[in-house]
Amino acid sequence: MTEFEKNCYGMTQENIREQYMNSITARLSGLEMVVMGIMSDSQELMSFGDPTPIEQARKNLNIAKFILSEMMEAKMSTTA
Repeated sequence: MTEFEKNCYGMTQENIREQYMNSITARLSGLEMVVMGIMSDSQELMSFGDPTPIEQARKNLNIAKFILSEMMEAKMSTTA
């Protein structure tokens, strides 16, 4: 894991692809639902008010943004 991945996501980009983008939720409901779930989890973590869950919420939001950027890149490559 790179230092960037550690600080930004708390996991590798490959793990994001494996655990989130290739999950059963992604296959059955789509990546949009995966992103919504991550964002909901982040909201719940932020409600605790403790710095540790807030840091994890920040990383979760970065994971959601990574997935969205991968979706946008895939969409652009299929329309080009």
